[in-house]
Amino acid sequence: MELCCSPKMLEAHQILREAARVDVTVVVAGETGTGKELVAHAIHHFSARRAGPFIKVNCAAMPRDLLESELFGYERGAFTGAHKLKIGKFEAAHRGTIFLDEIGDLHPALQAKLLHVLQDGEFSRIGGKSTLSVDVRVLAATNQDLERAVAEGRFREDLYYRLNVIHVFVPPLRERAIEIPLLANYFVERYAKLYRRDGFTIPPPVMERLTRHRYPGNVRELENLIKRMIVLDDPFLTRVPLPDAGADSAPPPPSPAPAPEPSLKDISRRASQAAEREAISKMLERTGWNRVRAARALRISYRALLYKIKQTGLDADRASARSAS
Repeated sequence: MELCCSPKMLEAHQILREAARVDVTVVVAGETGTGKELVAHAIHHFSARRAGPFIKVNCAAMPRDLLESELFGYERGAFTGAHKLKIGKFEAAHRGTIFLDEIGDLHPALQAKLLHVLQDGEFSRIGGKSTLSVDVRVLAATNQDLERAVAEGRFREDLYYRLNVIHVFVPPLRERAIEIPLLANYFVERYAKLYRRDGFTIPPPVMERLTRHRYPGNVRELENLIKRMIVLDDPFLTRVPLPDAGADSAPPPPSPAPAPEPSLKDISRRASQAAEREAISKMLERTGWNRVRAARALRISYRALLYKIKQTGLDADRASARSAS
């Protein structure tokens, strides 16, 4: 069943098909629940590595030490409790694909080790003295803005460029509502058989209400909603909560509460931002808006300066001044 029919998803599908043909790293970006793992599976399936393993690792699901041993393995006796050798995920993915989910949450120390693996295809197990070589394709997924994380110093710039050879963006479900009936019917077909509810269908008025819903949880929310409808045998949404199921339009928003008084921390942050903006503005004026020289003088990276210029609105101010002159 073809589930991609919106322009944005067709574009993403074309990119992933092209990316599958070439053995390069790929970053799959998008909100939580949009189906980034399915995109990674598709890239692996259409690639020359399809016969090899597909290994998933969630970089946000465990602390740094456990994640390091999960990725790279360890030798017997490497630490207390290491009673036998453990093969890491990179070894297990040899001649296949490793999918690093939530890559934006990777600890800085592990970012450096991952960069080394990407550059040389080599690593050592924890407690190991020998170097291992692996042939692994790396796919990564994130719901964060990695460029912003780089500018803020939370993600290594060299690792970002090493990973982001191909970028696939999976749009949120609210931006491709045309696909909701296709996805809903796909989930009905899949779970009606699994839960032995043969003949379960979604009535047209209910499908219309499903199409109007905004889905903050994206495809995962729709999938779980269909599951509940089937399990409860409730095709008319009488027992399944849906925020917009009872009306054609959303209820008016509640009156906004009075804004709280700013805390000392907020006041300090705003003052710091104002001082930073003034310092950047003065340096840009001094260098005639030569951003390379300004970044060097301010002792920050060029990319960080570009981010801060945009964040503080200095670029918009300059454009307004130019149009007024």
